[in-house]
Amino acid sequence: MKYAVMLERVPEAEGMPGFFYAHVPSLSLTTHGSGIEGALEAARDLVTLWNEEKRAHGETVSSSSEAILATLEIA
Repeated sequence: MKYAVMLERVPEAEGMPGFFYAHVPSLSLTTHGSGIEGALEAARDLVTLWNEEKRAHGETVSSSSEAILATLEIA
């Protein structure tokens, strides 16, 4: 299965330089990791565990989704 992942740099004020958030919109999951690759690996691990937990409880695993990313500039 494929899932869209949105990456967002963790703000410097949070004291985690070089870290990125990884959001998986179709599952409403968010994690973080060091650098882009670290964030993607954390997202991969989280989605895998999430799906395994769903299956273990006889629940339906959410299907993959398409995502469109847009940026808004507000003055």
